[in-house]
Amino acid sequence: MMSFLSGLEFRGLIYQATNLKGLEKKLSKEKIVLYCGFDPTGESLHLGHLLQLITLKRFLKDGHKVIAVLGGATGLIGDPSGKSEERPLLAKKELSKNKKKIREQIEKILLSGKTKKEKEQVLILDNYGWHSKFKFLDFLREVGKHFTVSYLLAKESVKTRLEAGISFAEFSYNLVQAYDFYYLFKNYHCELQIGGSDQWGNITSGIDLIKKLGNKEVYGFTLPLITSSSGEKLSKSSGKALWLDKKLTSPYELYQYFFNISDSEVIKFLKYFTFLEELEIDKLEKETKNQPEKRTAQKILAFEVVKLVHSEKEAKEAKKISEDLFYGKIKNLTEKELEIAFEGLKVSTIERKEKISLVDLLVLSGASFSKRQARQDIESGIIFINGLQFTNKESIIEKKFCLFKKYLLIKRGKKNYFLVKWS
Repeated sequence: MMSFLSGLEFRGLIYQATNLKGLEKKLSKEKIVLYCGFDPTGESLHLGHLLQLITLKRFLKDGHKVIAVLGGATGLIGDPSGKSEERPLLAKKELSKNKKKIREQIEKILLSGKTKKEKEQVLILDNYGWHSKFKFLDFLREVGKHFTVSYLLAKESVKTRLEAGISFAEFSYNLVQAYDFYYLFKNYHCELQIGGSDQWGNITSGIDLIKKLGNKEVYGFTLPLITSSSGEKLSKSSGKALWLDKKLTSPYELYQYFFNISDSEVIKFLKYFTFLEELEIDKLEKETKNQPEKRTAQKILAFEVVKLVHSEKEAKEAKKISEDLFYGKIKNLTEKELEIAFEGLKVSTIERKEKISLVDLLVLSGASFSKRQARQDIESGIIFINGLQFTNKESIIEKKFCLFKKYLLIKRGKKNYFLVKWS
């Protein structure tokens, strides 16, 4: 049997760790308390946070106690980690609103389907609760005294910001988060902190503070950074974040992201984001190599993630829409499903007309960038409208051809869809 920690390593979930052998030994003997922090700097968590929450859930399933810390205090300061410039300070009212939404998302992932006893193994705390009672001079004496300026300057989050400039507020962030770990160790016997790869410096500071004040070794590890196939960071600062809030990223959009994961990455993401056992993942890896056209691994990955983040009902709905579009079964879609599939995307409109040339329609919709390109696309046989292929560049499209008397769904090639509303 693979040990719990070995299982995390098999899934590629441990990026950096302080004392892996020591942690392995402790976990082989007892159940522990661990925590992960979430600063409410936005109204929703994103895919990177989901990986952290799923990792907490793995510990929970193994019988450990987990603490999710809402950064009501740290969010007021702003974490410099991974940032090229200082973020604007958020108003307390906005932070409070964000905290409420993020708490709901954390509860959804960690508590959904749990019994009362299992729910008792989860704590959601707000670090504003203890930091708000700390007087500034007391903090300097009790925490700041134990860190030298050279120690803090050596932290990657500070070092990379020195040239651009870093405020004292952000410079202090490391100390505030270090105290979080000490507070949780002292009051909840917390012995492990996990976080994103950009949190390494903050985690090690907490470990050092506990060593100095509590004379005890505790542990920390970071998770890998979630990137796109091109290596770009999927985060709100990059503008490429995938949100857990369905108003920002719909269940269908989330499904589509994972459904379109490349064959070279799908197994890695199955290990990250699902609870499939090793044998099931190995089987899917073989199937991906032997029959990649089936995209079985991608379908399972997409379904499991949407089910976890939203619900099984929404996962089934997203799967149906995706398969109907992928296999060209456009007429199987209901009007609601069609609108869900293109929610949030630009929809072109045709007004006060009963017919339009196919070439003009392709340019209007953005499917082709010019009339010349439109003619080439038609002749190449890559244009489909409402599931039917069009190869005649002289074709005229009439309003009566619309789905639900108002929609034209244009497909250019295998994956490019454009929706036109005819009013």
